[in-house]
Amino acid sequence: MSDLADAAKRLLLGRPVRSDRLGHTLLPKRLALPVFASDALSSVAYAPDEILLTLALAGFTATTISPWVGVAVVVVLVTVVASYRQNVHAYPSGGGDYEVATTNLGPGAGLSVASALMVDYVLTVAVSISSGTQYAASAIPALRGHEVPFAIGVVVLLAVANLRGVKESGRFFAIPVYFFMAAIGVTAVVGFARFVTTGLPAAESAGFDIVASDNLSSGLVGLGGAFLVARAFASGCAALTGVEAISNGVPAFRKPKSKNAATTLALLGAISAVMIMAILVLARDIGAKYVEDPASQLRDHGHAVSADYVQHPVIGQLAQSVFSGFSPAFYVVSAATGVILVLAANTAFNGFPVLGSILAKDGYLPRQMDTRGDRLAFSNGIIVLALGAIALIVAFDATVTRLIQLYIVGVFVSFTLSQLGMVRHWTRNLRTETDPAVRKRMVRSRMVNGFGFGLTGVVLLIVLATKFTHGAWIAILAMAGLYALMRGIRRHYESVARELTLDDAAAARALPSRVHAIVLISKLHKPAMRAISYARASRPSVLEAVTVGVHPEEVTALTAEWDALDLPLPLRVLDSPFREITRPVLQYVRSVRRESPRDLVVVYIPEYVVGHWWEQLLHNQSALRLKGRLLFTPGVVVASVPWQLESSEGQTGLEDTRDAATWLHRR
Repeated sequence: MSDLADAAKRLLLGRPVRSDRLGHTLLPKRLALPVFASDALSSVAYAPDEILLTLALAGFTATTISPWVGVAVVVVLVTVVASYRQNVHAYPSGGGDYEVATTNLGPGAGLSVASALMVDYVLTVAVSISSGTQYAASAIPALRGHEVPFAIGVVVLLAVANLRGVKESGRFFAIPVYFFMAAIGVTAVVGFARFVTTGLPAAESAGFDIVASDNLSSGLVGLGGAFLVARAFASGCAALTGVEAISNGVPAFRKPKSKNAATTLALLGAISAVMIMAILVLARDIGAKYVEDPASQLRDHGHAVSADYVQHPVIGQLAQSVFSGFSPAFYVVSAATGVILVLAANTAFNGFPVLGSILAKDGYLPRQMDTRGDRLAFSNGIIVLALGAIALIVAFDATVTRLIQLYIVGVFVSFTLSQLGMVRHWTRNLRTETDPAVRKRMVRSRMVNGFGFGLTGVVLLIVLATKFTHGAWIAILAMAGLYALMRGIRRHYESVARELTLDDAAAARALPSRVHAIVLISKLHKPAMRAISYARASRPSVLEAVTVGVHPEEVTALTAEWDALDLPLPLRVLDSPFREITRPVLQYVRSVRRESPRDLVVVYIPEYVVGHWWEQLLHNQSALRLKGRLLFTPGVVVASVPWQLESSEGQTGLEDTRDAATWLHRR
């Protein structure tokens, strides 16, 4: 059974990779772009939808300003990309926003950024895969109603792909990401060519009327209209998610790391900006409509749309118009969009584990988060991220509109604090820098980061004001909870470190006065004799065997056999009037400790090593209970003396690995 499990693991994850091969997992720019930028690139698939969906609350006329909202989003995007190009040069170690904030603003700010990013990474996976599931359900009617299990399956698939290693996942995802870029690029080029020449056909939803919300029946005038535009802008800023992942992933780039990361950031910004503007401009030209609830918001000649009406996402409607008369192109664009939305989660699967490993090194997360798996990936971080995303998908029924309200709060918290940290970084360095050319470059960099801080700070306030009551409070609560949890973990590690620090008194007690060895005996057999041999080999000051007198006839037989063998240590029988085993042993061990507090007590327990799980249920139960209680007794060491039963042969794990490797080689 273990052979089969190990072989299955190797099929899924591949053969283990040696630690000295870590350098071979580094990414060139052509693979780094799909690995780290797929999230931001994919946002063009749902950011326009969310802008139109929000503006539609004020009626169709309000949706005509969507390109201008897109311009505002692009301004923020370009500013953030320019700011992060400074970050990757100044802090190339991979700490990203967390390192910037911690170094320049203090541990509290750094931990705030870390908690915000980790929550946002989980949301990235949930939102991206839920959005991709909607596209899949739009193209494949059989998936409708089964979005949640489909989304969960995709999360598991992505987790397995990333467990195989970063470079392997980059190769796996590169073709779909570039295919999506090509699909949107061709759609934009053909769309603008037809727009300039013959004109574009109207969208499938162009003939519908949008019923404005009661409190926005007058359109975008007044305070309510301004608030709605701000909310649409906040939703569109989802296009910026994923930009920070490159600054966290600088160590994964090939040398020169900072230069390659900065180049990838520039490519990401340019491609994302062009895509989102092309989609919004063309969508307005074809009259595409996209609403939250078609049944109540759309009217067909004054009547509600039919119950079986399926609302296609904006890119789907755009592809239908641009490639009218050639339906295969619609399916190609829809498939490419659905795939990129699913693969966008890969950005989080690269960013979250790296950030988790850094936090684990700093003592804010369990040490296991810094452990690399067989394929040199941070396996525990990948698994934690997958489980968190699955929980959100189930809780919110894989509905993007509900999940998107929780989104982007965390990423703008990290944007804002990171830019403020960079401003302080340049200000501190300018105090000591004397080279005029370097000072000029630092001043320019500080201006870029200062403008970025101001702009992202304003956007953060808009996001909080417009999204708080719509679900953003859940994300904020999760960040606060994670912040408190990480502070608690850090306090625990610090407390343990103080407790374990070697002082003069501890050094003086390094060697005990004497060693009192106790061998626990239930009957005289081979395991008991091995335990006695091990105890004698350690040459303790005092050595004795102890048994618990539960059944008088068994004690009499054991004593007689002991005397007959003339064993070179005394046998002590502990009385147990209530037929207990654990309590008499504990009481006796504690009495030994009380008599000689400076002595070390070593308790040897014979233990069977079995080969089947069900055998464990039949043996070792008393030993497990005793070990569990003795571990909490100061000054006591528990030594398990193993005796391998025949069923345990070939269960070391080394045979499994060799056999599995041989099987894979033959394959």
